[in-house]
Amino acid sequence: MGEFILTLLHAITNTHILHFRADTNAIHEQLGEFYTNLSDLVDALAEAMQGRTNKKIDFPVQYYPPADTPMEELMMLRDYVDEERNNPDIPQNSEIQNLIDEISAQINSTINKLENYK
Repeated sequence: MGEFILTLLHAITNTHILHFRADTNAIHEQLGEFYTNLSDLVDALAEAMQGRTNKKIDFPVQYYPPADTPMEELMMLRDYVDEERNNPDIPQNSEIQNLIDEISAQINSTINKLENYK
């Protein structure tokens, strides 16, 4: 659980960094909306996981830097979430998976919006 949540938290930081590096106002705004929404979603997910498992999340000590482009960052994040959501360390209860669905939807929506700015 800790690695999954930490990766999502790093995605917030990384997209915030990429937001500052954005070439256009439209990308800047889309990334700002993304990391703000993702922050709320990750908070809800972490609290639900802790409530479901009655365990505090143990976070590993690691950090990955942002990708070169916002699209690359979001595509890697989408692949990571798709792969890890079925990890046995992630609760498979519907309420937890529904929150992960919301995170996936936010990623997909932002990818779609960024595609329009190519």
